[in-house]
Amino acid sequence: MLGRERDRGQTAIEFLGVTPLIILLMIALWQCALIGYTFSLAGNSADEAAHKGAIAQGLRGQECRDAAEKHLPKAWRDALKKTTCRSKSGMYTAEVKLQVPVLVPGILNWKYPVTGYAAAPLEG
Repeated sequence: MLGRERDRGQTAIEFLGVTPLIILLMIALWQCALIGYTFSLAGNSADEAAHKGAIAQGLRGQECRDAAEKHLPKAWRDALKKTTCRSKSGMYTAEVKLQVPVLVPGILNWKYPVTGYAAAPLEG
């Protein structure tokens, strides 16, 4: 028998052996993307909340909390842990805590939140 005929089907067997590793790598990369996206959302949400709270004329706290939730996707808005808004020494600060979804947003969340901080100078 020639060497080529003896190895027939070897590539298929090797591919089947490596497939679970490829799938695990793809899942890990997807989870890393969700974590990064949650960090981005938390930072942006805190930035918008601090800005709205700093320029609000009436209820600064309510304006701040509303702005923090305004542009969040539904899955992250539903899992919003806490929004803290404060006025301190001429600055208005906002802290937003979001839950990181596990693989599918809106189904299951990690217990460790991601926190975004922002500050804006008080106006008016």
